[in-house]
Amino acid sequence: MKKTVSKLLALALTAVLVLTGCGGTNSGSGNEGGDASGEASANEITDPVLGIISSRELETFNWLYSQRAEDFENLTNLVDGLLEADHEGKLVPAIAEKWGTEDGGLTWTFNIREGVKWVNMNGEEMADCNAQDFATGLEWVLNFHKNDSNNTSMPLEMIKGAKEYYEYTKSLTKEEAYALNAAEGSKFREMVGLETPDDYTVVYHCITQKPYFDSLGAYVCLYPAPQTLIDELGVDGFKAMNNENMWYNGCYTMTSYLQGNEKIFTKNPLYWDTECKLFNTVTFKMIESTDVGYQLFESGEIDAIAPSEANLTTIAKDPNHKFYDYLVPATPSKFSYQFHFNYNKMNDDGTADENWNKAIANEAFRKAWYYGLDLTNYWKRTNAIDPMACENNFYTMKGLCYTSDGTDYVELVRQELGLPAENGETPIRLDAEKFEQYKQQAMEELSAQGVTFPVEADHWIMGGSQTGLDSATVLAQCFSDSLGDDFVTLSINTYIKSSRQEVFAPHLHSFALNGWGADYGDPQNYLGQEVYGNDNAYYSANYSYINDLTEETEWNKDLLATYKEYSEMVAAADAITDDLDARYAAYAKAEAYMLEHVLVMPMNYSVGWSLTKIDNDSKIMAMFGSVNDKMKNWATNADGYTSEEKGVTEKITAYTESFQ
Repeated sequence: MKKTVSKLLALALTAVLVLTGCGGTNSGSGNEGGDASGEASANEITDPVLGIISSRELETFNWLYSQRAEDFENLTNLVDGLLEADHEGKLVPAIAEKWGTEDGGLTWTFNIREGVKWVNMNGEEMADCNAQDFATGLEWVLNFHKNDSNNTSMPLEMIKGAKEYYEYTKSLTKEEAYALNAAEGSKFREMVGLETPDDYTVVYHCITQKPYFDSLGAYVCLYPAPQTLIDELGVDGFKAMNNENMWYNGCYTMTSYLQGNEKIFTKNPLYWDTECKLFNTVTFKMIESTDVGYQLFESGEIDAIAPSEANLTTIAKDPNHKFYDYLVPATPSKFSYQFHFNYNKMNDDGTADENWNKAIANEAFRKAWYYGLDLTNYWKRTNAIDPMACENNFYTMKGLCYTSDGTDYVELVRQELGLPAENGETPIRLDAEKFEQYKQQAMEELSAQGVTFPVEADHWIMGGSQTGLDSATVLAQCFSDSLGDDFVTLSINTYIKSSRQEVFAPHLHSFALNGWGADYGDPQNYLGQEVYGNDNAYYSANYSYINDLTEETEWNKDLLATYKEYSEMVAAADAITDDLDARYAAYAKAEAYMLEHVLVMPMNYSVGWSLTKIDNDSKIMAMFGSVNDKMKNWATNADGYTSEEKGVTEKITAYTESFQ
């Protein structure tokens, strides 16, 4: 799956409550939006209303098809899979009550709990959810004509026979492929390494040992689908199902859907997890802007908002502001953002932009950016109070996976890079002496190749977006102040509707500011997106275009040699399956190599602030999968949460005092 979030979208995410996960605790029980007796305590909210930016409208109710975070924040509340995660990001049972492997990850067995029901929109029982539904779901995903290749990359890479079945369905006519199913004796059962020895056991056979395969159980590519519903609606009808004719097995049903306006989630009366804490209803109110959301929060019409930079600054400057004591950290996203360089840039007329291509192929040029570009003021666009919380020095996201002694994988990368253990008041990768050294080296080497300075870097934003323009203007000033106008200048360009069609496909960008959120808990899901020579490596094929380059062009030789070395290191790490500590150590060396040579450049994390009556620390915080937005076991306080409760008063006070 190619699941990315652009930097502009990330800024939008911090401008409104985004239903992603966060670590914390919650002790609620009972399925009644209150205490165990079913009665809500005085300060709890039983029917919250959440503001969602209208651009985040969901596009499909087919959970097997979707690859968009905007869809997942809805669908994860409607349909459950094998596993989910808790508020600490740990895998916990969902429809599978037990799971494990007895051969180091070659074979995985999931024991399905009895009593899970499919229900209709009104919460009326339609069928049992059992092992066969997981076979049906995987057949749908792997069937080229049914699912249009969506969500196939992980099962193709991991499950025995999955690739062969996918290619088989691709060779069929649409009518032939539509007629296939996952019944016993089917072509799917013959070819794919999935067994259902009984109604409550699912066994997956992996291509090689995949000790992290269970983390894929929290992602939609392994979700169930009821064959009875598919037969009832037809294949095309199941593709296009809506809230009124779909079936649910999750914690809510969607009892009202007004596109672009409002959605109402209603507690599923037959939900399998009778011990969890749910709301009676949750209303998603679609809003046109963060400023409108702030007004609605102020009037009490919605229960959470992440204020815009302007609103945040206004509140935090004034200790007498009514919301001053209620600023708390927003739910951080699971995405790690980078500068993804375009190594095969084109001009508007389709000719190669040789000035940029020669420059970015030069390692000294990239290292000058790495050691010189100070993004602190840009981070303030996301987090004016504590911009250094947004500092990112890695490619892989923190918290993705851990060694046997509990060490975060990213800590291994930090050690390989030799970076300080703690971030400070300035970005830790900055080094003025090295910046000047590499800047001069780059200018000398590139001038000899005919490159003219300053090198122009084309940065693209959506036309008419004031937020995008403001952010781009700040970024341009960062370039000017840090790198010097004699070296690089940032040119701000606009597209009309689609960045993919108008900018990235025609290769017009100098770099893309993109983030990756993992689908499963292993570094391969990150590092594999940047390898050379693989058409399925997302960034290599769609943003850097490194696969387009050849050694016949003199200035590309060193760059390609570096990419090939990195790719070999990733392949070697991926081959280690019997020792996770050794696997992670090998990946850490590969990631450090990529960053030392600045094949990509780390940019930021999305860590903002919010005003909320929902405890962000009670939400799911997984670094992989599609379950973070599940509105389950959330703690609430009708009076709102305070800075003192969340231990951030000191940061806000220091920010306030900086203006006095």
